[in-house]
Amino acid sequence: MNLRYNEIKVDGYERIVEVIHEEAGLHAIIALHNTSHGPALGGIRAYPYATFDDALNDVLRLAKGMTYKSAVAETGTGGGKSVIIWDTAKPKPKELLLAFGEAVNSLAGQYICAEDVGMPISDLAVIRKGTHYAVGLPHPNSSGDPSRFTAFGGFLGVKATAKKIWGVDSLKGLTVAVQGLGAVGMRLADQLFWDGAKLIVTDVNKEAVAKAVQMYGATAVSPDEIYGVECDLFVPCALGGILNPDTIPMLKCKGVAGLANNQLLTEADGQALMDRGILYSPDFVINSGGLFNVCVELYKEGYSPLVARDHVMRIYDLLLTIYTLSDERKQPTNIVANDLADYNLERKIGKRESEVTFHHF
Repeated sequence: MNLRYNEIKVDGYERIVEVIHEEAGLHAIIALHNTSHGPALGGIRAYPYATFDDALNDVLRLAKGMTYKSAVAETGTGGGKSVIIWDTAKPKPKELLLAFGEAVNSLAGQYICAEDVGMPISDLAVIRKGTHYAVGLPHPNSSGDPSRFTAFGGFLGVKATAKKIWGVDSLKGLTVAVQGLGAVGMRLADQLFWDGAKLIVTDVNKEAVAKAVQMYGATAVSPDEIYGVECDLFVPCALGGILNPDTIPMLKCKGVAGLANNQLLTEADGQALMDRGILYSPDFVINSGGLFNVCVELYKEGYSPLVARDHVMRIYDLLLTIYTLSDERKQPTNIVANDLADYNLERKIGKRESEVTFHHF
């Protein structure tokens, strides 16, 4: 294919590649942040970014977040991410997906891709035709859609947050406000419902909201209203940057425990939450269930959902440890989680000791 590659230099990142295939309509960026612990693994986000700089800023934040997520989770993978600039209201041409697969393949295993916002596994299956370096595929020897593992990890994270704040083992009687009812958010809402939580929900997708109202007796509010609703826990499961100087003063909750990536607009917003007495669950810890799942797929022994589940169950205790350290150090939880990631990176804790194995070809 007639792919064009433009290298972009950014301090602190190992490699950033802009990928263009004009005939196929492909305009993408692949960012590798840190591969000291293993090959970079991260999802492909398709989104109608207004500008190239918006896309670049997003992929940089996401790739770095994957480094920290992988380091804390000790998965033996590094941090990377990719974005495709695309109007997600339109289906992606097969040629575009195949071109992106070729771009991934050209990195020779430095980057392993997976699904993300705007990139369903049906599209990933087409990308797979151009590269071996993909996980979370609809294949008998792959792990499939990781959203159920991400949601389960989020459920454990919500429960750990409630345990820290109220000392309870059940969410019964607690009001939980869920922002975003996509594949992960809706699965999480289902688990919160069955554990006894009262739900307040919002999403730009009115059909998803109506489904949550019907199935879970949820109260629906507009996307703008969700920040100011009276609730016990706020659970952001949409896009990032939503915790910022404009929204944090509006919050009427005791804890934030959601699955969106990069929820804090800046690191300083973690301090702002702490100053307001709001316990924050670091996003790259609570949402690491999907990463745990797809990494099991790379084991020499092959994929096992039982092994993946047991890995995801570590999230509960890991968050309680971070909350305890936050109290002891009088530091925001996001800073404690960052320090833990840096500690593991510096000391090679969790570094991959064996080659990755792909079982789906």
